[in-house]
Amino acid sequence: MTRSDLSSHFDNLVRFETELWTAIDQKLRTEHDLPLSRFEPMQIIGRLGSCRVFDIAEALAITVGGTSKLVDRIESSGHCRRQSNPADKRSSLIELTPEGNALLGRAKATFDDELERRLGSALTPEALDRFGAALATLREVNRRLTPATKEKS
Repeated sequence: MTRSDLSSHFDNLVRFETELWTAIDQKLRTEHDLPLSRFEPMQIIGRLGSCRVFDIAEALAITVGGTSKLVDRIESSGHCRRQSNPADKRSSLIELTPEGNALLGRAKATFDDELERRLGSALTPEALDRFGAALATLREVNRRLTPATKEKS
């Protein structure tokens, strides 16, 4: 494989991610007034039930500072709340409000439908499994090659 092949794969991967993000973001904004940047942390909060900013940042592979700002926006919209963490007074526990849970449920259905339309309909289940496995492998290798700068919050 030549460097130009790798460059082409990089271009396709990044452009596809950008196009997919934009399409799903637009769909969520139009149907639920919920940007994808808020939907993703809400999914993690919903899945974990109660979590710290650090837990969301780690799951999304973004900074704690950026995650904290996202949580601030979700909280100001009334979709989550923070409460004191009894195990660690330096951090808060975040949970979805009833309104946030309801919105997440509606938005999740839209999100899943759009993923099916844009990914599931384009690849066979086997090809999609291979694609997912390849992405997981690439992410793991990339994590090992990237110096860890863990922040706790």
